[in-house]
Amino acid sequence: MSHHHHSHEETSDRGLLWAVVINLGLSIFEFTAGIIAGSTALMADALHNTNDATALLIAFIARRISRKGADREYTFGYRRAELIGAMIQLTALILIGLYFLYEGVIRFLNPETILGGWMMAASGVALVVDLGTVWLLWAMSKGSLNVKAAFLHNLTDATASLAVMAGGAAVYWLSWNWVDPALTLLIAGYILYMSIGLIKRTSKILMQAAPEGLDLEQLKTEAENIEGVCELHHIHIWELDEHHRSFESHIVISDESILQQDTIKSEIKALLKERFQIGHSTLEFETQSKACSEGNNSFIPAH
Repeated sequence: MSHHHHSHEETSDRGLLWAVVINLGLSIFEFTAGIIAGSTALMADALHNTNDATALLIAFIARRISRKGADREYTFGYRRAELIGAMIQLTALILIGLYFLYEGVIRFLNPETILGGWMMAASGVALVVDLGTVWLLWAMSKGSLNVKAAFLHNLTDATASLAVMAGGAAVYWLSWNWVDPALTLLIAGYILYMSIGLIKRTSKILMQAAPEGLDLEQLKTEAENIEGVCELHHIHIWELDEHHRSFESHIVISDESILQQDTIKSEIKALLKERFQIGHSTLEFETQSKACSEGNNSFIPAH
């Protein structure tokens, strides 16, 4: 089973490396075609592809690092390397999106002659390559924000390439040169929209926010309904990455339940795992008569 998992990871890594090579080649071709055609939208798409190639390389490096086990310095392991990779990618994408907005506005103010035929040909090649990269990354994107960021980059590219192809047709047959800067602005807007959403999700994990969709009050109520449990306080819940949740809390039990502490602990851990998908939990037990001074405040910061 572990051999199969290792083999799958190696196959995924090769897929990422192939995607890097393909996207770099496409970027060079598309940027050259953009210069010849005088198309800002085509050059914008080329810069986006260059960023994607860099993003894919970062994704590859981050995946390799994240597989390292825990050591004395990094006792939680290296899982968050992929999140750091995602943050680097997304920050770069936002900067590129802002640059595209600037270029689109400049081209509206100072229009230039555009060769629609080159736009269609280059974006057609780009569309095929983008769809091929999306296919390579699709399976891997399901389990990693890092790879999902790279996958979304290339999905965005495919959409942009299709739009640029349509724009090239409008320029070639209808002489609508304004379509090129308009497409540049649309591509930029889409890049910013997708990137900001993902960067929020990644930032929340790095800031140790409670997992999205998890109701802390419901968790507290259900745990306090277990026989012998009087109260939970000093509650903390966070994610190491998008797959691993951790929880810690002080558990106040009745003085009469002290002998059932192990049973209560097992019930709480089962509740956390089955109802709230929390695989790791640290529980500190106190009796009512000797409960700490933090009292009824449920979410007190750690000191």
